[in-house]
Parts: sequence; structure tokens; C-alpha cells
Amino acid sequence: MNRWIKRVGGLVVLMGIGTGVLIAAGLYLGEQRKTRKMDVPVTAVALREDAGAVERGGYLYGSRGCVDCHGKNGGGATLVDDGKGLKLAGPNITKGNPRVAAYQPIDWVRSIRHGVGSDRRVLRLMPSEDYNRLTDQDLASIVAHVRQLAAQSGNEAGTIEFPLPGRVLYGLGGIPEAATKIDHTLPPATPVAEGVTFEHGHYVAQMCAGCHGAGLKGGKIPGSPPDWPPAARLAPGSDSVMPAYGNGDAFVAMMRSGKRADGSAIAVMPFESLKTMNDTDLRGLHLYLTQLKPN
Repeated sequence: MNRWIKRVGGLVVLMGIGTGVLIAAGLYLGEQRKTRKMDVPVTAVALREDAGAVERGGYLYGSRGCVDCHGKNGGGATLVDDGKGLKLAGPNITKGNPRVAAYQPIDWVRSIRHGVGSDRRVLRLMPSEDYNRLTDQDLASIVAHVRQLAAQSGNEAGTIEFPLPGRVLYGLGGIPEAATKIDHTLPPATPVAEGVTFEHGHYVAQMCAGCHGAGLKGGKIPGSPPDWPPAARLAPGSDSVMPAYGNGDAFVAMMRSGKRADGSAIAVMPFESLKTMNDTDLRGLHLYLTQLKPN
């Protein structure tokens, strides 16, 4: 009996030591990851200031999730603050932020499309997988809108705070940044005509990748709070949610209200921005999602 107790005790001690080593390694690697840099191929996009670009950029900024991280005035906004150590807030991206004020055209492309800052540091919070496939025209329009926003002060770096388990997970690579998931060699998307078409819907759907994953198969959102539900599967499959929205009217109603057909609320989705999408974008998105082939 004593020998068995000693063996169990020894195993517990070894497990404790192993856990401590794992935590220490994760925290150390996390500090290294936070400051690492990445060189990516970037082609500058000509900036625009015309009224048409500003108007289009304002629509995209408000409907594609930018406002959720950076606020309507561009001064930054809190995404998550669960009171348990997890706090995520987007930075000030107006000209009141000295770093942003110094941005050159290529810096805007590097940060929006590639998830890498002007100093080549990997942007930890920027969901560039959602914006990597923007056309040059739409990217320039978003920048046009942002550059005309009034200068705001403070919040220059945003906030990224994880509780201990999250910091360890990040250090061990369990919370990947967008820059590590993007094919940086792809050329910009070719513009397609706006309309309720599969092609336009495909273009709109690029904004869903950050949460719903590659292939829109759903699953746990990296870095999200433990109590957040997994993102729904939008791609075809036995557990896809799309059969519940067999017609465009039902889909548009859900996106505008944030509620399912039975009246229950859908958690997590950024409906404050999604509900501002116009009918063409929403119905094109619905058409695309309902005509996807299984993969």
C-alpha cells in the first residue's frame, strides 16, 4: 500500500512539475510572439479622397465590422470585457493617433489586408482574413472614410488582455493571428458587379471567415471567452444552420434583428454592424451560402 501511495504521489508531483513547465513555456513564448515581426509582400493602393469613395467607405466601415472594433468615430471600442481577465479593445485609427497619422499608402494595405503593422509587427487583434480579399477600390474607400474622421485622442495601441490560461494558450500557438492564416501572395480580388448573384455573395462572404473559419465550417472562435458558443456552420453539412433560412426574406430578417425565426436571440454575432448591410449584399450573401457545394 505504501509503495502504491508513493507512486501516486510521485506521479502527482511529476504532473505538477510538467504543468508548471508548460505554463512557464507558454508565458515566455507569448512574450516573444507579441513582439515578433513579419515581412509580407505588399503592393500600395492609391488613396482616394473623392466623395464617392468616402460614402462607399463609410458604408463598408459600418457594415463590415470595422465599427465594432474601432467605434463610429474611429477612436476605438471595447469588444470584450468579461470581468475575468479577458479584455479586448480596438485601437484609435484616426489621425489623432501619431502612428496612424504617419501611415503611408502601403501601411494601410499592410495592416488591413495583411494584418501586419507599419513597424512590421504582427497585429494580434486585426481580423485581416476578413479583409484580405477586398478589392483595391473597396480598400481605398475604407481608408478614405477613416482618413476624414475627426482626430481622437488616446487609446493608441488598443487593449489585449488574456487571463492566465489564455496567455499560455496564445504562447503555445492556440490563438493564431490573422497574419499567420492568410496567403499573402494572392493578388487583390477582381471586382464583380453588385447584385443578388453567387459571385457578389462570395465577395461579401469573405467577411465571415474570421469567426466562421476557413470554408465557413464553424467551430470555436480563437481567443473567444470560454462561455461563447462556437460559430455556426454556414457551409453545407448535416449541422449547417442555413436550411433554417431557406428564403432570402428569412435570412434578411435574421441579420437585421439578430433573432432566429422562433424569436430566440443569436449570441455573439456583431449584429450592430451586420444589420446595416443593404439588401443587395444580404440577399447576395444568402444566395451564395445556399448554393455552396459540400466540401
